[in-house]
Amino acid sequence: MLLPAHKIVDQYGRPILRMASDFEGAATGRRMGSWGTSSAGVNSTLFSSLNTLRSRSRELRRNNPLIDGGVDTYAANIIGSGINPRWRLEDKNLKKEIQELWNDWTKESDLLGINDFYGQQTLGANAMIDAGEFLSRFITVGPGEYNSVPLKIQLLEADHLDASYYDIKNNNEVRMGIEIDKLGRRLAYWIWNEHPGELLSFRVASAQRIRVSKNDMTHVFKPVRIGQMRGRPWLSSIIVKMHELDQYSDAELVRKKAAAMFGGFIIEKLNYENNPSGVFGRQLSNDANGNIIVALEPGTFPELPVGKEVQFSQPADVGITYESWIKQQLREIATGMGITYEQLTTDLTGVNYSSIRAGLLEFRRRVNQLQHQIIIHQFCRPIAERWMDTAVLCGALKIKDYYENRRKYLRIEWRPDGWDWVDPVKDQLGEQMAIRNGFKSRSQVVAERNNSRDIETVDEEIREDNVRADEAGLVFDSDPRRTSASGAMQTVIEEVMNPKDKGKNNE
Repeated sequence: MLLPAHKIVDQYGRPILRMASDFEGAATGRRMGSWGTSSAGVNSTLFSSLNTLRSRSRELRRNNPLIDGGVDTYAANIIGSGINPRWRLEDKNLKKEIQELWNDWTKESDLLGINDFYGQQTLGANAMIDAGEFLSRFITVGPGEYNSVPLKIQLLEADHLDASYYDIKNNNEVRMGIEIDKLGRRLAYWIWNEHPGELLSFRVASAQRIRVSKNDMTHVFKPVRIGQMRGRPWLSSIIVKMHELDQYSDAELVRKKAAAMFGGFIIEKLNYENNPSGVFGRQLSNDANGNIIVALEPGTFPELPVGKEVQFSQPADVGITYESWIKQQLREIATGMGITYEQLTTDLTGVNYSSIRAGLLEFRRRVNQLQHQIIIHQFCRPIAERWMDTAVLCGALKIKDYYENRRKYLRIEWRPDGWDWVDPVKDQLGEQMAIRNGFKSRSQVVAERNNSRDIETVDEEIREDNVRADEAGLVFDSDPRRTSASGAMQTVIEEVMNPKDKGKNNE
């Protein structure tokens, strides 16, 4: 049997094993005894803290310009102009038909008619950052309520899903508003049919929970621990630091403002000789209360009444370390948000090509992770699958073997916006080298640069441009068939000919 650490001693009574101090981080003495000793599960900690974290996170977003701008920057990088789907089908005509129908539907996807589908992506990303999560519900509408496909998407804030709701429904447990089976798999969501915090609605008083199947709703959040059921606001780790820094900045601003109100102070001297002439022979006016008015004008030296002396206000400066200290705090806040200091503050002082590129590469890797593992997997993919099912069911798409080969028709490649260049020339040369060395294809480069275009579309546009230029007798230095990279004319190795012309030449 293993004895406690303080019971294991040598023959002289001295301890020979001190397990408690093997790791300093696990020490429980006076210095570390009250810190980080909770072993509560992730859902237990969220249960007691989620509503407060969400409220304070939103408060920061409403009233702090740095946080508001930082969240917008984060959402803009995650979504951009929109994360677009591209169907991977061999039938080009069917692929084009599906793509055109999807483009028509994105304009009418919002149940409220305010955003298009890509605007809903941005709205959801904003909600996920400051509230930790959001919900989207599939609504099938009737004739006359749609033009392309009878499917609408309703976005819901996390408040609709009550984190404090625990119950037994249909012989299943409901945890934090989510109905699960015995293995912990999600079956349904119990949501408020009205936002519980919306005071302007007369229906809030009669609000009730309704059961929505998991097949009719998506729950989008960033899990950080295994078994996590609800999303945590992304600003959670910086709420206290940002709030106190905000208070400090306000206090400094108020102090400066108050000090600026006092130009100086008039001090009465007790020891002086009486001068009956008043102010060295100069008469000054008085206000309604009989107080002497001492006028101050630029470039003059007014005389004061006898016995009066002026001392000008000299408010204390913030100190030479103020700027560096503030920068350090903002760097920690930016790190906690997951963005760079430059993105949080728009301060590019001291930034060069190498430093900004290194920072952006790390940030973009994180954004790519969020795009593919959360936005695409949890939000875009279920919606596209439901849209395809609905489009085929209502006859908007006529695919005879859809249900037999559904998996084939749901092979979709989701393309976020390509990243803007830090240095266009260097990045373009890098892409060119990758293609020439066989590390990348033109299709991959086109997909990375523009999320809404296929290589087939680009090739067709290039072909049309070349035909139009040839017919007009135009030669541009951008045409590699006619000019070298330096713009010099070069001999055309092979003219573009149709098969019949090639046959005649061979004869």
